[in-house]
Amino acid sequence: MAVQRLGQYTVQLSRPPRITAAFTLMGPREGAGPLGSYFDGIVDDYMWGETSAEKAERKYLEQAARRALQAAGLTEHDVDCFIAGDLLNQIVSSTFSARSLGIPYLGVFAACATSALALGLAAMLVDGGFARRVLVATASHYQAVERQYRYPIELNIQRGATNQYTATGGAAAVVAPPEEGAGPRITRITFGRVVDWGVTNANDMGSAMAPAACDTLMRHFQDTNTTPGDYDLILTGDLAKVGSKVFRALVDRAGVTLGGKHMDGGASMYTPEQWSGAGASGSVCSMAVILGYVYKEMARGRFRRVLVLPTGCLHSPTTWQQGDSCPGISHALVLEND
Repeated sequence: MAVQRLGQYTVQLSRPPRITAAFTLMGPREGAGPLGSYFDGIVDDYMWGETSAEKAERKYLEQAARRALQAAGLTEHDVDCFIAGDLLNQIVSSTFSARSLGIPYLGVFAACATSALALGLAAMLVDGGFARRVLVATASHYQAVERQYRYPIELNIQRGATNQYTATGGAAAVVAPPEEGAGPRITRITFGRVVDWGVTNANDMGSAMAPAACDTLMRHFQDTNTTPGDYDLILTGDLAKVGSKVFRALVDRAGVTLGGKHMDGGASMYTPEQWSGAGASGSVCSMAVILGYVYKEMARGRFRRVLVLPTGCLHSPTTWQQGDSCPGISHALVLEND
């Protein structure tokens, strides 16, 4: 079997699978933002009738997964694998959803870059013939993530300009062979390295993640012999306003001009009037923008080829409270229309 690689870091898929169906299910704040019309469902109640934010997050994830299956005309028995991840300890939202779905389960974690990791692994499984169809999902919840990573929101802790607001919602997709459906294909995958430039402020995740996004982008360009001109859009995940500025400065320093091609999901999720610090974060942030905005605009023919680079900050409360820095990760996917 021929090695399906370009350069050192990039996978070239021989029969690129499609995202045949997707469903984005978001909270009220996200639904009221600039991208709200691209989401498939908006839940008016953050708690969604549950007794805790953690249980609500699980509900967002599981319901998004079930509705993605419905959109594809499939049931749980029609998919071979469920790949999911989230931000809570031991990725419990994904694991408990997998318990309910009853599908063979691969739990993954790349913080807010989990979307690209899960979609990339799903595409490789389908392309390699190890699975016919794979269900992919992730979720996050403002209250649950704040409680775990920072402080309970009831404490009314002061937030600075570099803070990001965890998006609430769930998003899911079905990845299947190219002969099924008409969604965009996942043609190339560049898995990123863990990059750490010594940022110790866990309330400035954008600056911590930006070097990883730049590193993955440069390695992708080198491996694939492409430039920004080869893409209609280059979407980073949740660098938000501060991280996006750092990212663009690093890319400029590397001698690459993005022009008007760059968009960041975290910087685009909320309006200035929806006070959110630097913008959105959370594992659902990039997934919702990919499966909401990008997926629908590709279906309308606006974009033919998109490079997505979700980003994740790989710290934990334990590490940063002990004075460790905040490592970053970014994985890249190329989405293409036929």
